[in-house]
Amino acid sequence: MAGSTSRGSEMLSIEKFKIKEKEVTIAVLWDNKKIDGIAYSLEGNIELSIKRLSKFLARRGVKVNLKLVDSKYPSIVYEVLIGKISNAQGFAQLSLRGLTEFEKKVYEWLVKNVKRGQVITYSELAKALETSPRAIGGAMKRNPYPIIVPCHRVIGKINQWLYTPKPEYKRFLLEVEGWIS
Repeated sequence: MAGSTSRGSEMLSIEKFKIKEKEVTIAVLWDNKKIDGIAYSLEGNIELSIKRLSKFLARRGVKVNLKLVDSKYPSIVYEVLIGKISNAQGFAQLSLRGLTEFEKKVYEWLVKNVKRGQVITYSELAKALETSPRAIGGAMKRNPYPIIVPCHRVIGKINQWLYTPKPEYKRFLLEVEGWIS
């Protein structure tokens, strides 16, 4: 926000899509070249999610402007969700501004190695990256790029939904991708 020298989101685009009989609202903060953050809602009320995302990005030094402008970016997120384009193709559209090196490493590994219809546990992901499950959980919680960076594919070992603030969202995303326990 004021005083921040980092480039960042110059615009906000919001679009609604119908998937499996549900209306999904996708909001994307972006600049002229890359996506800075993604919020989505299955309940239609996207404003709170946008506010949380904006505050997160601002804390990370990414300038945020919520000027509403139409763009291709919500459609890109939707196409990743329905499998029309890959997570890796979507990942190329992300700015990664404001992320730590650890978060970048985790998100890139997840996109490259856990494909649509697959899941991985927090402990398996931690082992692959030689870190702790708690560190992985923190990175998943802070993910500003849901759907493209598929944090919904990371599940608990005993209870798949244990560490998820909205289990119904994770379940919906996994159902759309063809995986459900």
